[in-house]
Amino acid sequence: MAQQLDKRIMASIFAFSLLVVGGCATVPEEEGMMEEPTPVVTDEGLSYTVVRGDHLWGISASPRIYGNPYQWPLIYKANTDKIEDADLIYPGQILAIDDNPSSSEIDTAVRHARSRGAWSVGVVEESDRAYLAR
Repeated sequence: MAQQLDKRIMASIFAFSLLVVGGCATVPEEEGMMEEPTPVVTDEGLSYTVVRGDHLWGISASPRIYGNPYQWPLIYKANTDKIEDADLIYPGQILAIDDNPSSSEIDTAVRHARSRGAWSVGVVEESDRAYLAR
């Protein structure tokens, strides 16, 4: 029984470490230390630099970005040259933020986010490929 418990604990630690290393989990050093995503305006438009613990859902949810987590596909689509798998972004990546999406683009993004289905880190889901092809 102790061996089974040890295996479960190790599996949980391994899974958690994959999330942290992949940048998909938010692990603040201390309570309240995570800052609100802050976009930067450049000549090329609005951009955001990914920090440890970021994910597209959280970036999109920020009132300084879109204020709606379901709009994360807009960020994904604007950065297909930098993001292969929407579930994996990395500290230091500079992401373009579409600061003027049409209502049609927003509706399509939200529809995709709500119906995306199961996801796997490191695998580009077919539903993501279909969304990007639109």
